[in-house]
Order: sequence, then C-alpha cells, then structure tokens
Amino acid sequence: MEWSLERVREMVAGGMQSMRDCESSAFGTAMCLLLLFVWYCYRVGREHSSSPLRGGYSTEPSRGGGGALISTERDGKAKGRPVSGVEEPNGFAYCQSAESFRCTNTGDGLNQKLYHSLQDYAKRYTWSGMGRVHKGVRDQGRYLTSRPTIQRPEVFFLPDLPSAPFFSRDAQKHDVELLERSFPALLAEFESIYHAPPSRAGSSLPLGWKSNSTPHGQWWTFYLLNQGTPLALNARRCPRAWRVLSQLRTFIANNVFGNACFSVLTPGALITEHYGPTNVRLRCHLGLRVPSSCELVVGGEPQCWSEGSCLLFDDSFLHRAFHEGGPEDGPRVVFMVDLWHPNVAAAERQALDYIFTPGR
Repeated sequence: MEWSLERVREMVAGGMQSMRDCESSAFGTAMCLLLLFVWYCYRVGREHSSSPLRGGYSTEPSRGGGGALISTERDGKAKGRPVSGVEEPNGFAYCQSAESFRCTNTGDGLNQKLYHSLQDYAKRYTWSGMGRVHKGVRDQGRYLTSRPTIQRPEVFFLPDLPSAPFFSRDAQKHDVELLERSFPALLAEFESIYHAPPSRAGSSLPLGWKSNSTPHGQWWTFYLLNQGTPLALNARRCPRAWRVLSQLRTFIANNVFGNACFSVLTPGALITEHYGPTNVRLRCHLGLRVPSSCELVVGGEPQCWSEGSCLLFDDSFLHRAFHEGGPEDGPRVVFMVDLWHPNVAAAERQALDYIFTPGR
C-alpha cells in the first residue's frame, strides 16, 4: 500500500488526538504506537531501495541503489555499465576493463570514499552493529597490504570473519539445495542461449555472451547480474534462472560484489591465479556440464565440480581453474552466483549494500 506524506501525518495527528482523549485507554496508546510505527516504515521505505530481483524487470535506469533492472539494449555504452553482446574482456581477473569496480577503485581515494559512505549510512540509520564494518573501513589499507598472499581481497576486507578456501554446503544450505533442485531447468536454459545464432556477422559468440582473457583456450560468460547491475536482455532470455535468483535468501543482489552468470571453459582453457575483490561473499558454482579433466584450485586446495552439485568457496583466496580435456570432452559449464558469507550479520549486509551500491 502506498502512503503519502500528508496522509501519514494526518494519521499520526489523529492518533495523538485519540491518545489525548483517552489517556487512560490502552487502545489509545496502542493506536499511537501503531501509527508511529507506520511513520517509521514510511521513512525507511523512502530512503532504502528494494532488491532489483523483486517485481519483475524494468528498462528504466536505476537511481542510486538500483531498484530497477538496467536495460542493455541501448546503443553505445552507459558510463560504468556493460553492454550486452559486446565481446571484450570483462576485467574481473585481469583488470583490462574500465568497467570493473575492483580494478578502478583502489588506494586511498577509495578508502576515504568508503569512510564517508559509512558515516552517511550511520547518520541515516544507525551505528549499531557496525563495529566490524567500521574497523574494516578504517584500517582497510593495512588489511589489504598485510594479508598473507594466500588470501588477499583486492577491494574490501571485513575483519574477524572465519576464513577457509572451501565451505561446507551447510554454510548456505537453503540456497544450495534450491540451486541443486533447479539443475534441470538451468541446464536447459543454458542450452538455449549457448546454441543461439551468433550475435553478429563474423562473431563466434551468441548474443549476450562475453569472451574473457585467458592464456589458453576460451572462457565465456553470460551475465544476468554483473557487479550488482542486472542485464535486462540476458534476464529476459533466462526467465527460469532469474526466478531462481529471486528465490535465493543470501544472493548478493544490491552491491558491486554480486554477480550471477553461466560460465563456460572450453577444452584446454586455463583461468590463471587471481584474487577476488572481497571476503564478505562466498562464490557458488553449480556444475551443469563437468568433464572429468576439470579442476578448481582455491588456496592451494584442489576440488572437482560435479554435475548437479554446488561448490562453495571464498574467492578472496588465490584461485585458478582449468580444463585439460580434449575437444571430444566438450566444455565445462557452471552456473555461478555470489552469496553472502554466513557470518556477515544482517545489519552489516545492509550497510555494505549501501556503501557499495553500484555507481556510488
């Protein structure tokens, strides 16, 4: 229900009058408290944007937090936004693209920006529960330079989080089980977009796919959400995958650390060692097609994907992936989503969504 400012004020005034008329009445007191609560919800709702995964998609640009789904069907490039169907490195691992948040937002300038954003958040909402976030923002430069080489997030480190290269599926049991139940639908949707015609004459990739830099082989990605920004054209072509994302409880949908995509490695491909941007997330890989000669190595620990099963890992650890099979083995395919680290509290998640809102 939509509440206008004038209507809420009238209701609060009426509640106060009822309380004055019935000072000794429990009903009057309860009515006043109820109306004050409605006023509070109205104020918070006005200031805090909703998840872009709720209520379908729109082609209107989002403002601030990105409550709408960004359209990628416009000509040219919007500032800081990827255009679907353009074959170019996305810069996540190799910092070869100006569109990558972690490659363009580092150093003292970012630290000052984060601190100002945290102060602004605390003024609007609260400092309660912000101890670790405040500590992380205040000492970010020291954390990023003094971390052991096996774990070194490139943008933001939240202190005092339990660290391990791989996590048990029980760490985010609900979302892992939901993804695994959705395996047939996600595999079928992958097949439909992977075998579509090339996006343009002379192109080897269908519409919506991106080619990423690798020293050997090919690594292709089809993003539904890229650095907190939904891709409208791709989402429309994958309605079942988009529906799954909207049902996840811990999917990072509102800040630059959140991504969701289909990821393909061709035979002979190698993704070289690199670090992710933060330790506040767990990267989840649902195996869709997994030849026997593929491996993921995180923090020196090797693991193999399995079709229909999820792998949870902390990509702020040094990690790499490879496919050593031959052409007859076909590609390795996973559905990748970024979930919150289970030990990041709800208040911290809300603050990090605010601080790392796309475009902030």
